[in-house]
Amino acid sequence: MKAIVKVALLCAALISMPVMAEKIAVLGVQEALLASQAAKAFREQMKKNLSGDAKQVAALEKEAKAARDKLKKNRDLASREELEKMQLQFQKVFTEFQKRAQLLQQKQTQQEQAFLKQMKPKLDKVIRGLIEKEGYDVVVAKQATLYAAKKVDITARVVKLLDKAQ
Repeated sequence: MKAIVKVALLCAALISMPVMAEKIAVLGVQEALLASQAAKAFREQMKKNLSGDAKQVAALEKEAKAARDKLKKNRDLASREELEKMQLQFQKVFTEFQKRAQLLQQKQTQQEQAFLKQMKPKLDKVIRGLIEKEGYDVVVAKQATLYAAKKVDITARVVKLLDKAQ
């Protein structure tokens, strides 16, 4: 029984010992990637590539809102047949709007995923290089920290290195 207590106390002492890391950094990986020049150029190019689709979606949204407003406005004044016709028109336009908006969102998501897949090896290489050069013992995700002093945040340095690597 005494041996079990001793082992339990020893385990508790080992678990509670603080980790002694000499050099710690905090990094916002996603923040660094999105702040890079490559990400800015990608967003501009994607905006250009999808501008036609975005205009169509905006026009359909405007048309759907107009059809809805017309239906609401004439609800008490129009005949039953006219109301059904307006309702059908609204549903047709709204369905097309939803379909096009969903397709646009899918295109954006696919392009963003392709960009992230392309940038991941470059970002990893920059991060590994900085860790080796500066001799960090621990690098913690910025999102996982409650507080970190600005002097330990290496996000801006990673952005600069990533931009140089392009």
